[in-house]
Amino acid sequence: MSETFVLRYAEAEDATAIRQLTREAYSKWVAVIGREPKPMTADYEAAVRTHRFDLLMLGDTLAGLVETVDLGHAMLIENLAVSPRFQRRGLGTRLMSHAEGLARALGRDRIELYTNKRFCGNVELYLRLGYTILREEDLGGGTVRVDMGKAI
Repeated sequence: MSETFVLRYAEAEDATAIRQLTREAYSKWVAVIGREPKPMTADYEAAVRTHRFDLLMLGDTLAGLVETVDLGHAMLIENLAVSPRFQRRGLGTRLMSHAEGLARALGRDRIELYTNKRFCGNVELYLRLGYTILREEDLGGGTVRVDMGKAI
């Protein structure tokens, strides 16, 4: 039996599930950077009101999400998370492609994101998907922010 994942737009009542999935997805990075990554501490009640969240659902189960922000000149991927139960199935790539489609639909010709340099697997994925490193910024405390972008 094949799994059918469906994308849907998030609503205010999805904030708790978004927080839970994000905390699960990013928990593996706590040991790497010695603290909770920014997405683990975000206020998702506020974010759902001000940002776009597209949820990747398997039935009633939240498998992944992409949070985007229209910057006017570009689309920003603020957060991309896939539940550990569903990782390594191409869902992150599917969500990235979806975000690029959203950017095109808004008439944006560029998509941007940022990550921690120590999240090597994430940086490698984005490079494979055609993103380039725009700059790196040392934020102190062992955190180096990597800003990446892609013309679409």
